[in-house]
Amino acid sequence: MDRSIENLFIWKESRVVVNDIYTMMDTCKDYSFKDQLQRAAISIMNNIAEGAEAGSDAKFISFLKIARGSCSEVRSMLYLCEDFKYCNKEERIKIQNRIKTITIGAFKLIKILNNK
Repeated sequence: MDRSIENLFIWKESRVVVNDIYTMMDTCKDYSFKDQLQRAAISIMNNIAEGAEAGSDAKFISFLKIARGSCSEVRSMLYLCEDFKYCNKEERIKIQNRIKTITIGAFKLIKILNNK
């Protein structure tokens, strides 16, 4: 299995999510909220990357599980973004759907790694 991050669909999708969130939050003045959301999004991308290079399937699985946790955090915070008027419903749904794709992809990859 090729583990280079540039070839992992879920890593590429997480990169898009990070960019979408940074763009969406660009003018947000609630710096602690903005920072938490951006860090959680970056955590998705970086945990996938770290896991890919961790050296074993078990370590990769562990990092993928952490990435999935960060996906849940970002999905949750996006509801608050909408509530606080930092984004509209369409923006929230668009990013949440992309995150759901990452979550499903990570789950499938974990399953593959467990069955090797």
